[in-house]
Amino acid sequence: MLGNKWAFRLTVVSALLAFTVILLGATTRLKEAGLACPDWPGCYGQLVVPHRPLAIAGQILDPKKAWAEMIHRYAAAMLVLLSFAAVVLIFQQRKLPNQPVKLAFSLLILLFFQGLLGKWTVTLHLHPLVVMTHLLGGLTLLSLLWMLILQLHPIFSHDFTKQEKKLRLLAAIGLFLIIVQITLGGWTSSNYAAFVCADFPSCQGHWWPTMNFREGFNLWASASRNFEEGYLSSDARTAIHMVHRIGALATALYLIFLAWKLRKTSNKIILQVIGLLLLIFLILQITLGILNVIWLLPLPIAVAHNGVATLLLLTLLTLLVFLTKNEHTYSA
Repeated sequence: MLGNKWAFRLTVVSALLAFTVILLGATTRLKEAGLACPDWPGCYGQLVVPHRPLAIAGQILDPKKAWAEMIHRYAAAMLVLLSFAAVVLIFQQRKLPNQPVKLAFSLLILLFFQGLLGKWTVTLHLHPLVVMTHLLGGLTLLSLLWMLILQLHPIFSHDFTKQEKKLRLLAAIGLFLIIVQITLGGWTSSNYAAFVCADFPSCQGHWWPTMNFREGFNLWASASRNFEEGYLSSDARTAIHMVHRIGALATALYLIFLAWKLRKTSNKIILQVIGLLLLIFLILQITLGILNVIWLLPLPIAVAHNGVATLLLLTLLTLLVFLTKNEHTYSA
């Protein structure tokens, strides 16, 4: 029986909205609209995109890009309100059994920090480290919401054998690898390194092109510059792009192994379904990644690439939560 119905419903809506915000954020980055409104939280001093031409510090209003940025901000603001309401309901019903109060408190802290990152993304002129951290914060927020859903709904309760619970370490490694790969993708995007290799599987006609790793992975670039459209050399961007590709290969091989291990170890439907989803999302993600390269980052494909990466993250998180949630085990 579902004990805290309204908290559960609000959390589901918030999770769906969080996924939408992640896609809107990707769209904003890909449209190079991250600084379309150079002030925060409004746009050229207004809460909606102005109808007349305006300029701030020499930057002229581009209405199409500004609307992309403001729609993202509106959706993020709505997400904060809905998530906060869900947290309040969980706190109010904390005496009910299985109420995830600690998770809710973590979500509350993250909402505040994510709002600051959204502000710093604009005020620090798309600093790559801030942009990447903001992306990871959004994914963490969605992950916490998803964990709240799994905790609040009793249908997600399963007993696993000791042999099946040994898969927890493999699931944790898979989750770690996908987080690292998403981080590399965020670093690639925030440094505008996606276009530097327009061929596949080679890069610039070479299997190992000229690269500058020190410049490419310098996280502490000066915050005084404007990072729109990037500033790194071609060799530095090539290093970022190639590390992302190599990470994708390593992650793909591991997830194939994990899906096989799930199928071999257990005949439980939930684990079989998760293994199948891992393979489906993985094949789709690899296909989208290749198409991004050879088709020069078309917007729908690039946004979908972000979305499927998120689904892979949630699938692995679900697997790990299922395998660790119940203390009761029985012999195989």
